[in-house]
Amino acid sequence: MKIGFVCTNYNNTKFTREAVHSLLLNQNHDLQIVIVDNKSNPQSVIELLELQADFPQIKVILNEENLGYFRGLNTGIKFLREHHPLTEFMIIGNNDLTFAPNFINSIEARKVIFEKYPVVSPDVITVDGVHQNPHVIQRVGKFRELMYDLYFSNYHLGLLVKWLAHLSNSFTDRSDEESWETAQPIYQGHGSCYLLGPLFFAKFQELWAPTFLMGEEFFLSKQVTDAGMQIYYEPGIQLTHHWHATMNSLPNRKVWEISRQSHKIYRKYVKIFDRHG
Repeated sequence: MKIGFVCTNYNNTKFTREAVHSLLLNQNHDLQIVIVDNKSNPQSVIELLELQADFPQIKVILNEENLGYFRGLNTGIKFLREHHPLTEFMIIGNNDLTFAPNFINSIEARKVIFEKYPVVSPDVITVDGVHQNPHVIQRVGKFRELMYDLYFSNYHLGLLVKWLAHLSNSFTDRSDEESWETAQPIYQGHGSCYLLGPLFFAKFQELWAPTFLMGEEFFLSKQVTDAGMQIYYEPGIQLTHHWHATMNSLPNRKVWEISRQSHKIYRKYVKIFDRHG
């Protein structure tokens, strides 16, 4: 396969190194790797450049500012499309991922899926064995949407909502993920990793990225569905996710504020009591 991997990096190069090393164990494929650094600290940058020097398949792009998640990924996608135009498939996502030696083979064995679907979400499994896909099979319910608004209305109130949610599991846990063994079209895939195929690049140049960070699952879903297509979940393609590797490097209030800004943009497109939103 002619396949690329694009990830973002922010002050946690050790995860990037593990992701790259695990993916390079996938043999007999034309693999190109682009690491987009979002203005990390100097030591992280040095480690990235050392990684680039070790492997000819790796290109490190050092952003002069932190572009955020999808905007950062778009930098890498653009590079691959310009410098490796024959790349048909791309693995895009976080840097805190670990791939099995047969990961690309598992994609190749299911290439027929990409003839109908532009985006495929793999089975994302945390190091604790939790399946994070399918993220949202159909739509987010009104009660959960109301809880989102309450959570983002005030930081201290948000902490209370989060605490109550932890006690009840009603806000954070999804029953959708219990269907992880079933391959099916879905509304949203988990944002940590997506597989983009020929249909995606036939229709789009890049990911729709109206926010800095958070909410990417919805925006990719809307980008695809507005074009008359769907995202597909495939449990036969699996990877490991070291959950919250980047988020743990940010202060809690900062994460909440970033998420709040994304939620305001999200709410422009999704109205709780508008069934067509």
